[in-house]
Amino acid sequence: MNILLVCSAGMSTSLLVTRMLEAAKKQGLELKIEAHPVAEVEAYGQDADAILLGPQVRFQFKNIQSLYPDKVVEVIDMRDYGMMNGEKVLKHVLAALEK
Repeated sequence: MNILLVCSAGMSTSLLVTRMLEAAKKQGLELKIEAHPVAEVEAYGQDADAILLGPQVRFQFKNIQSLYPDKVVEVIDMRDYGMMNGEKVLKHVLAALEK
């Protein structure tokens, strides 16, 4: 499974990616999770099963959703993002993918 996180510059989500990968490892899941600037979503979005937007780029939600109507596109909860709660963000995206 491939999860793409996008934010303003791709830097602020790096720690969240690390925490999500740690949570996935604890659950025995092998996932590919990457962070990139929202400006690069078209370069990486095609390969993603889910695209998560950082709260600072939530205004791009409808645009990205229209680019990828068959993919899970979600905005990361602001509190979980601020706390860098990789476990909760991972749980949320996995639930969204099961729908």
